[in-house]
Amino acid sequence: MTMASRSLRVGIVCPYSFDVPGGVQFHIRDLAEALMAQGHSVSVLAPADEDTPIPDYITSAGKAIPVKYNGAVARMTFGPRTAARVRRWLKEGEFDVLHLHEPVTPSLSMLALWIARGPIVATFHTALIRSRALQAAYPLVRQSLEKISARIAVSEDARRTLIEHMGGDAVVIPNGVYVDTFAAASANPAWVGTPQAPTVAFLGRLDESRKGLPVLTAAVPEIVRQVPGARFLVAGRGDEGRDLAIETLGPELARSVEFLGSISDEEKAQLLSSVDLYIAPQTGGESFGIVLVEAMSAGACVVASDLGAFQRVLDDGRAGYVFQAGDSADLARVVCEALADPDERARLSALASTAVRQYDWSTVTAQVLTVYEMVLEASRALGGVEEDPSSTRRRGWTEVTR
Repeated sequence: MTMASRSLRVGIVCPYSFDVPGGVQFHIRDLAEALMAQGHSVSVLAPADEDTPIPDYITSAGKAIPVKYNGAVARMTFGPRTAARVRRWLKEGEFDVLHLHEPVTPSLSMLALWIARGPIVATFHTALIRSRALQAAYPLVRQSLEKISARIAVSEDARRTLIEHMGGDAVVIPNGVYVDTFAAASANPAWVGTPQAPTVAFLGRLDESRKGLPVLTAAVPEIVRQVPGARFLVAGRGDEGRDLAIETLGPELARSVEFLGSISDEEKAQLLSSVDLYIAPQTGGESFGIVLVEAMSAGACVVASDLGAFQRVLDDGRAGYVFQAGDSADLARVVCEALADPDERARLSALASTAVRQYDWSTVTAQVLTVYEMVLEASRALGGVEEDPSSTRRRGWTEVTR
């Protein structure tokens, strides 16, 4: 029986809370829905407050607490009570494959790695040159890492971090995007620029400096000096970051910047379909660059800092503009250059529209399913998976340790 002809029961563990979702949560959500669209049964275990709206396929593991991690604040849950919930979820799920994300952070994923046995796939998202958090966590999971049947890294940067901090290797399968959804999004007339008043967008958490809003803010005066009508559309949470940006800009320049606050997925697609440029000024800690792929899918021309992950998404600068990370003057120079050359922007956007096809969920899901098939075949060869005579599917041997 082939993978395409049978339905799998897949359990996915998300380490971070859906109260304030970010890239990892969106990746897990979209992967779950892409798998279900192909007929597989999926259950996701994730932290979430009681009043947080979550889809039916997500099981809440309880309230999360904020923890500083990777230059940001992650919301995670841990401890004996959480471990009991993990055990119950694993027992009830009877999963063919257990898919853990970021299993070396003190989180649900680490607990599930300790508790579960059977075909386990792990995805690693973190990309850091040096991580004290990973170095501290490694002794806690060193032996348990041997239980992982296959490792996935979302980028070469994440793969390198895994190798340098924990050893072993991983297959690179990138984050996915529903390319056609962004490509088909309608522009919002309020956000569409003109030659005299082009629009420039930023999307990210405003109070996390590594997301780069201060870099963009410092570039605004020079951009406005050269392009007086330029408008900056800033979307994302973070009142402190917004207030600091307004204070830094001053009343005159602040009129060129519109803070949109938190926006929906539909509004994000509309925003990226409307603007002349999308700016990704992150200063570090990025393993992939999913928002770049979304912007490219929507037809926005991208200007990104020269982080390794971003350059790879932009095909080493052939599908967008690149500037020196953290250098506001260089960002201003590149933005003004891009705004002055609409033909070049159109050329880069066309190249980007082709390049992003490799990140469409149809491609990414097929790659993930290939990994699942590999670990199931290996487990069956070792006697770990047996046929379920009452069903057309195989029954996995993921279980709860006593």
